[in-house]
Amino acid sequence: MRISVDANSDMPPFEQVRSSIAEQVRSGELPVGAKLPTVRALAAELGIAANTAAKAYRELEQAGLIETRGRAGTFVSDAGDQTAARAAEAAATYAQITHALGIPADEALAIVRAALKA
Repeated sequence: MRISVDANSDMPPFEQVRSSIAEQVRSGELPVGAKLPTVRALAAELGIAANTAAKAYRELEQAGLIETRGRAGTFVSDAGDQTAARAAEAAATYAQITHALGIPADEALAIVRAALKA
């Protein structure tokens, strides 16, 4: 796991940690089941307060990206992996339908953008 905290950033340290871990989970760099460091170990490694690391972990857990298994530790959850897989499946279905309807890719993307704004 690669995380750095920039003390000069406008983004709060807990958000830097949270967004870095979330991106690594979504990209697969941190695979499902990967064990994360303890809150104290992460805080010590990054030079941040334990409460800051704990806040990042809490938000990641609420988002379903990680799970705490008591004394066993904190792990990357499979919920985030399933969410991405479902979205990819829906996108593939949409692409097949729009292709069959003869809708050009740029128009199909415009339809998706409009739907996401709604």
